Amino acid sequence: MNISQMARRMQRVRPSPTAVISDRVRALEAAGRTIINLGEGELDFATPDTISYAGIAAIVQHQTKYTAVSGTAALKAAIAAKFSRDNHLLFTPEEIIAGSGAKQLIFNALLATVDAGQEVIIPAPYWVSYPDMVTLAEGEPVIVACEEQHGWKLQPERLAAAITPHTRWLILNSPGNPTGAIYSAQELQALADVLSDHPQILIMADDIYEPLRYDQTPFATFAEAAPQLAERTLTINGVSKSHAMTGWRLGYAAGPAWLIAAMQVLQSQSTSNPSSIAQAAAVVALSQPADFLTDWLAKLDRRRQRVLTMVTETSGLSANTPQGAFYVFANCQGLIGRKTPTGERLTDDQAVASWLLSEAGVAVLQGSAFGAPGYLRLAYAVEDTLLEAACQKIQAACSQLTQP
Repeated sequence: MNISQMARRMQRVRPSPTAVISDRVRALEAAGRTIINLGEGELDFATPDTISYAGIAAIVQHQTKYTAVSGTAALKAAIAAKFSRDNHLLFTPEEIIAGSGAKQLIFNALLATVDAGQEVIIPAPYWVSYPDMVTLAEGEPVIVACEEQHGWKLQPERLAAAITPHTRWLILNSPGNPTGAIYSAQELQALADVLSDHPQILIMADDIYEPLRYDQTPFATFAEAAPQLAERTLTINGVSKSHAMTGWRLGYAAGPAWLIAAMQVLQSQSTSNPSSIAQAAAVVALSQPADFLTDWLAKLDRRRQRVLTMVTETSGLSANTPQGAFYVFANCQGLIGRKTPTGERLTDDQAVASWLLSEAGVAVLQGSAFGAPGYLRLAYAVEDTLLEAACQKIQAACSQLTQP
């Protein structure tokens, strides 16, 4: 098949930058290079044993058949209990759906609600997949730049300026990827005040990093902070980041019954139900106390501080302190324009990331992939000794760069 045989929609979408960097890392490793990958959004911790054993038990007990498309009754009950316990939100089974990862549910929600030409407001920096999923749904991504001085959070006046009669969704991600920014309840309410005058706009709250927060930073989800807009809000979550279950592929969402029903129709014609085994494991994940998080957060916080120290000590780099997730979003504009020992000029953040990969053997993602040129995302969810080596290698590589 050649490109002329592909659907036109494929000409508007790019491969995921995170997948691209992972493929490049694998290729370099196959060629004999040792690469430290700070480009992937995945915890290095193992899924807690009690959760894994629940998956094994499901197999042994022959829970390996189709389930209801939107998830088992047991899983929906566990999801409802989680929302009630942690977020003070009450949902019926008809307002809940489980899918093969939060990513699938975001895509289904957009596909179910966005017509050609309708707009989706996406604050930048953003998770790399949001704009392309909007494009695949034939919508128009409206990128609204957020500023480092505002903690990378969307300001009400910027939101108001971006709204048009064609606006269909606002997507909010908190804690955020790639910045680790967390919206307070007051900040969410201020955005809700803007949205209250625009009843056509739906709000998507992507809370996938919810429990990964530092310095006792409180968490609020949009429907909790702005209950007057709850009927327009879809809350997305999952067990990938909270329980180190990326490979289990289990996400969940809750919102108005009409939207959940539409997402279920799409899911019934694509993937059908999420894995029955992953569902059984997720029931345990959502029902038992997450005692492991204390240790996980202590380790992540130590790693966060190590990367921030490295950034502070490296000429040409700076960064805000992230409140959540496991990324440092470092300003690398001080490196742009510098020259390598061979005389090559680093012209942009992509060039800086490529230099670090080739010279230091450390993979990071360029900020332009997240809609914020001039930055680098460093994922610090890697084993301590590897992270220490990565920090030293980044500093050494940067020290070789000279002013033009």
